[in-house]
Amino acid sequence: MGFEQLAALKEQLAKQAKGESRAKTRRATPKASARPNKPVSKPVNGPAKPVDPVLQAIAKLQKRFPQTFPKNPAPKVPLKIGLFEDLVQQAQALGLTEPVLRDAIRTWCRGTRYWTGMVEGAARVDLAGQEAGQVSKADANRAHYLQAQRAAHALSRPEPASKPG
Repeated sequence: MGFEQLAALKEQLAKQAKGESRAKTRRATPKASARPNKPVSKPVNGPAKPVDPVLQAIAKLQKRFPQTFPKNPAPKVPLKIGLFEDLVQQAQALGLTEPVLRDAIRTWCRGTRYWTGMVEGAARVDLAGQEAGQVSKADANRAHYLQAQRAAHALSRPEPASKPG
């Protein structure tokens, strides 16, 4: 084999290696339509912000117990008294810690969407979505009071000043 033949063979092998390298890069790069495994909040300017662990916990609860933790726009249902203790028993299976579970339940039960369902005599639900008691008059009154407090607080806040244009 002569020198010219060796040079031609070397050039051919280099082109072949470069083509294989490009093919591997294309396979390793996800397609634009592919979805990432975890939702990541990516602001336009700056680094990605971590997702709130309470929101992640609520998402896990909604996935595992859809009857008990319905997704918006469905109305929230009143939860069984003592539901937190039932969840603590399943915390490891859910991959959640007790403090995160506590914060998730606190967040879930705070707000107009939950308080609206807290009507005297309404059924409370367990983790299976089955009836487990009823909303008492005192609980319904507290929910109504909290809703009124939030509305009053929103009305008492001053309007933000408009920016000069």
